[in-house]
Amino acid sequence: MRIQLPLISTSNEPHPGGRSALTCRFRCGDACFHEVPNTSANAYVGDVIAGALSRRSMMRAAAVVTVATAAGAAVAQPVAAAENSAGSGTATYKPGTSKAARGLRFAAVAPNTADVVTVPDGYQQNVVIRWGEPILRGAPAFDPDKQTAAAQAGQFGYNNDFLALLPLPGERNRQLLVANHEYTDEVLMFRGYDAANPTREQVEIAWAAHGLSAVVVEGDRKTGKLTAVSRHPLNRRVTATTEFRVTGPAAGSDLLKTSVDPTGRKVLGTLNNCAGGTTPWGTTLHGEENFNQYFANATRATDKRYGIGTAASERKWERFDKRFDVAQEPNEVHRFGYVVELDPYDPTSTPRKHTALGRFKHEGATVRLTQDGRPVVYTGDDERFDYFYKFVGSKRMKQGTSRAVREHNLSLLDEGTLYVAKLTGDSPAIEIDGTGKLPADGEFDGSGEWIPLVTASAKGAVSHVDGMTAEEVCVFTRLAGDKVGATKMDRPEDIEPNPHTGKVYVALTNNSNRGVGTNAKADEANPRNANKHGHILELTERWNQADSTKFAWSLFLVAGDPKDPATYFAGFPKDKVSPISCPDNVAFDPYGNLWISTDGAQLGYHDGLFGVATKGDRRGELKQFLTMPNGAETCGPIIQDRRVLVAVQHPGELDGASVEKPASTWPDGPGKLVRPAVVAVWREDGCDIGA
Repeated sequence: MRIQLPLISTSNEPHPGGRSALTCRFRCGDACFHEVPNTSANAYVGDVIAGALSRRSMMRAAAVVTVATAAGAAVAQPVAAAENSAGSGTATYKPGTSKAARGLRFAAVAPNTADVVTVPDGYQQNVVIRWGEPILRGAPAFDPDKQTAAAQAGQFGYNNDFLALLPLPGERNRQLLVANHEYTDEVLMFRGYDAANPTREQVEIAWAAHGLSAVVVEGDRKTGKLTAVSRHPLNRRVTATTEFRVTGPAAGSDLLKTSVDPTGRKVLGTLNNCAGGTTPWGTTLHGEENFNQYFANATRATDKRYGIGTAASERKWERFDKRFDVAQEPNEVHRFGYVVELDPYDPTSTPRKHTALGRFKHEGATVRLTQDGRPVVYTGDDERFDYFYKFVGSKRMKQGTSRAVREHNLSLLDEGTLYVAKLTGDSPAIEIDGTGKLPADGEFDGSGEWIPLVTASAKGAVSHVDGMTAEEVCVFTRLAGDKVGATKMDRPEDIEPNPHTGKVYVALTNNSNRGVGTNAKADEANPRNANKHGHILELTERWNQADSTKFAWSLFLVAGDPKDPATYFAGFPKDKVSPISCPDNVAFDPYGNLWISTDGAQLGYHDGLFGVATKGDRRGELKQFLTMPNGAETCGPIIQDRRVLVAVQHPGELDGASVEKPASTWPDGPGKLVRPAVVAVWREDGCDIGA
């Protein structure tokens, strides 16, 4: 390999974003306590956004006031909404307007620390399915003291994250639910768990608890209640030992060949599936995120760039399968970190790992079509100072349900071009002095370009990165982004295009390293050192064309306590919004409102689900819809006309918690094992959500 990485110093810091030490251990292998993987000299997004103030807003400067931050630095924020700098032309808030945006007309839930899922007045909820409930034929009922790997392989997996609901033609009131199972909390799963000496049975149960679940659910005709249909023919479990097919430019590469798979085309399992997406052709996409934590004994610079540890792993899987020991199987780690595609309508199909979409910590993958029917996939790399990407396919989607059409559409993500984002500000650098003082034109926006990394076709693949082959770009995508000067971001997570407007929203969860040591200092669009609350960017592709290589960007939301002058809610009055911290997954309701789930909120309250208007005179009005139990993260939101679904992930995941000393009694009450689960919420009167 021709790729070299410099060394950097380690930074000691508190647990970021309000996460517990337990979450940091089991979710991402204490990633934020390790060296920042990206040591490139690329521009940090804070430096870029600080200079990104539209020159068209000079006449609106009167709408800007300057106030002091808690640290004493001057921070200026708009107090009235301005015209969207990307050209949306949406109206500003009118003080006399009485109703919230349609879809958000509910009584906002107050922030709280209750050990329940709290929903608005007039709404009801039910648990759709819990970890361990049987979904396959022959799977036993869940027994926390008699867990086996064979049983778990037929039961709903652990720590549900991304959710998809797909139609089931011909089966009235039924849909197909697909869920990610990101990771396992062994200390909350097994009584008397010894982290230093896990047993083979515990490890194999954990392998079976990872992956994906597909399960049919049935709706109650009189309410919004959903119930899992066990043993339906379409129900399926995909685990850490399920066979996957590798596709795209890196398939068959020497970088992917192992002693078990000399072809480099067959991988066992998928790990740490976080968010995902559904495709217009009826499949689901799943992002392999913190895969690095499962591997041990790495020494290479390329491994370091991906945060793979040099010692034993947290779960000690390498003791039971050498493929998790980089010293013994150096290429196995190259076979994780991809976007996975599942055909949920065919339980016998082999899932695919798409190398054309690059290898990094994929938070998820969301799809829109170009005007001529080609797929465009947006995905973020959930790491401090890393990048976000777009893949533009070269083949058109076909309509129909025949086997030939199905196979064609399943190949759409293997041919096309992978791009990485570079953002540019439009204010003079001299106006950015690092104090938080607003530049003269007083708005947060700029332009950007998608830089090509690799193009794949049926005839082969071509690298656009000097010094790297196409295979290397697909396997070491982070390094390709480094080389082309992509813009460093604050943990880009879920990225979703608005189906009503085409605008693309990027959730940037937080970055506790901002302003620490030699890292970039605070700027006016990310106005806090040790950024613990995160923000959301709004992108507009040129001419609103999904395959454009140019875009405009603006700051839509700076999260935190609305009383903090450093926060911003698209110009909506801050005394009329809910506090929010650490945006993670995003989704849209039928009216085009953006719904935001949070992860690790650091405001003293539990995580939750929020809705915010993206257009009209209520643009920026943000309201909390529900809150999570103790220790839980809000995941996988689905917003339908009459139902909201959320995945309650890692309830009870607080420092010192264990099976013997639970930190939560959700969902089944005292004396029962705390269990991740999926929850459905609906209006008591049967009307549409928030209408």
